[in-house]
Amino acid sequence: MTRRYTVPARFALAALLCLPLAGHAADAADGQAEHFLASLHPVSGNVAVPAAHAHLALKPGYGFLNAQDAQRVLSELWDNPPDKDVLGMILPSGDPHVLLDKDSWAVVVTYVDDGYVSDADAAGIDYDKMLRDMQESAHDENAERRKQGFPEVELAGWAEPPHYDDASHKLYWARDLIFSHDGRSGHSLNYDIRVLGRQGYLSLNAVAPIDQLAQVKADMPQVLAMTEFDAGQRYTDFDKSTDKLAAYGIGALVAGGIAAKAGLFAKLGVMLLALKKFIVLGIAAVAGLFKKLFRRKQA
Repeated sequence: MTRRYTVPARFALAALLCLPLAGHAADAADGQAEHFLASLHPVSGNVAVPAAHAHLALKPGYGFLNAQDAQRVLSELWDNPPDKDVLGMILPSGDPHVLLDKDSWAVVVTYVDDGYVSDADAAGIDYDKMLRDMQESAHDENAERRKQGFPEVELAGWAEPPHYDDASHKLYWARDLIFSHDGRSGHSLNYDIRVLGRQGYLSLNAVAPIDQLAQVKADMPQVLAMTEFDAGQRYTDFDKSTDKLAAYGIGALVAGGIAAKAGLFAKLGVMLLALKKFIVLGIAAVAGLFKKLFRRKQA
């Protein structure tokens, strides 16, 4: 999932289903939060992510939680099911208290090893048509979400249209999602980054209240610049005679986002972040779910 910093992921239903905690319950929750935060160990500077054959060159002020701490934040602080695919979490601060800031953001790092994703289709993608298709798909799936007791989700539009940098082989886009429940609704900003490599891609997912778009847009280019594959594992190191080629291109990385998120409702559901009185949605497993959903469609 992606939240906790200055662009957190307590999105969609953020103020939508606020449930205030009273007196002693609030004090107990605050004490538990402090104890949990003290157990985290954010690092700074140059950080290796061996499982992804990548590294982060963190600029001053940024922090990073390793896989174990990031997974604990997701499962213990936000009560998500454990997800061993999470490799870490980028914070806009070295102070883990940003995880409790309702206006904070965070970027969850995962890696998908489906192979080299060709960018041959990048220039010819009609993102307007793709948006309409994604909106229709999200709308059609609401009946099932209601049946399962989950909030409805609509894709309002691009908060930031997809952009592929063919020099750095990095793709990014942002969606304005509207979550509704019991007659109430709230906007959520989902900012997605994909860094293409020789054997797969890094998936960086940030989520925040939609009113944080300006801050997210200001910060994400730095996150992009700080993220790179190791020598020998970069996109330009691809060897077509030996390396695996992914079964999809750039377009599928963008279009698959909504499908993957729909699956998350069933897998992760909606969790109450009691410490900050927000409803949050987990998104850490987007990459893995996308792989499964895409393969199912191809079958």
